[in-house]
Amino acid sequence: MAAAVRAAECGVHVGIVDDNATLGGQIWRAESEDGQTKEAARWHRLLQTTGVTTLCGRRVFHQPGPGILLAEGAENLFELSYQSLVLATGARERFLPFPGWTLPNVMGAGGLQAMVKSGLPIRGKRVVVAGTGPLLLAVAAYLRGHGAEIPVICEQASWSSLARFGVALMGQPGKIVQGLKLKKGIAGVPFVANCWPLVAHGRKTLESVTIARGRKSETIECDYLACGFHLVPNIELPQLLGCNILGGYVQVDRFQQTTVKGIFCAGEPTSIGGVELSLIEGQIAGVAAAGHEPEARALFDAREKSRRFARVLDQTFCLRRELRSLPSPETMVCRCEDVPYLRLQEHTSWRAAKLHTRCGMGPCQGRVCGPATQFLFKWNPDSVRPPVFPARVENLAAFAGRPNAEHSAIRGGA
Repeated sequence: MAAAVRAAECGVHVGIVDDNATLGGQIWRAESEDGQTKEAARWHRLLQTTGVTTLCGRRVFHQPGPGILLAEGAENLFELSYQSLVLATGARERFLPFPGWTLPNVMGAGGLQAMVKSGLPIRGKRVVVAGTGPLLLAVAAYLRGHGAEIPVICEQASWSSLARFGVALMGQPGKIVQGLKLKKGIAGVPFVANCWPLVAHGRKTLESVTIARGRKSETIECDYLACGFHLVPNIELPQLLGCNILGGYVQVDRFQQTTVKGIFCAGEPTSIGGVELSLIEGQIAGVAAAGHEPEARALFDAREKSRRFARVLDQTFCLRRELRSLPSPETMVCRCEDVPYLRLQEHTSWRAAKLHTRCGMGPCQGRVCGPATQFLFKWNPDSVRPPVFPARVENLAAFAGRPNAEHSAIRGGA
């Protein structure tokens, strides 16, 4: 949204293609007009006044040629042509396998929050929140505000790491204000560091979870386990388009341009840094894509300040090695293809495991098991092929015939 607004202000023809039903990503997507934060309302208002073409509910899955993307809608295939492209593909939660993690009601922390935003009743339910990162606090505060009981928040990072993180926040007054609001929202909820889930128990659905608290363990009855181990960037589409990946992130220059000329990238795919950094990078990418580089330079200092926070975030919530011993031999690591931990131990690379076990070849295309095996075995899931998302056969067939493809209104712009 930030990239589109700033590019449109430069006088170019701009369109947004979003695979969600509404704009705003995971942060703002479920906010009604009456309930929008001031920041969200500002960007929505700017977007409406700049004449940006908006296509929601369309998912890009292939690039058949330079300057052309294919997107699938509810019923039709869309061919999108562009001169400049800004990718803002965001991030997803990292899941780590442990015994019982496939039980119903064991969910990602952000995933459960999204489901509650979409109408899942949570009032009166006991929810253990576990994993790592600031998202845990935000999710716990949100769920509690909607009537859930939070018996404990389990953070795998150490108290010393969290203390250093607190010191780093001293130079970020906006973050301190956010932290105080979250603290108020979870007042009275036990927060335990050096703590993580060991086993989820239940016959047909989740009934309880055993957590590690230092050298001791404790079993807690619960209805839901909201569990997420920080975030991983969505880099599959940039990879498909030929953008270079460095250290797990999309490589960009000062103007957010990738190694492919005319393709820019902003937000979490370039580093996990939160909404403030994403908005700054989006603005830089937008004006640079429109050819107004001097305006982009004015935002460099603000971006660097936010990037410093992103680096501290990464260091604070680095996963501890003890988490590598969580899976039992029978624990499913690849949920799509039912591949247990024991079978993966026989192999030495992502490619070998894929060839022999089909790990990463299911509907999620390695988005869940890929980051998990990267942490567990230090493998590098580097194979990306079209379509990067599941697509209907009829649309793939329509593309083969090209005349059947419906052309979008986004042409000749950013």
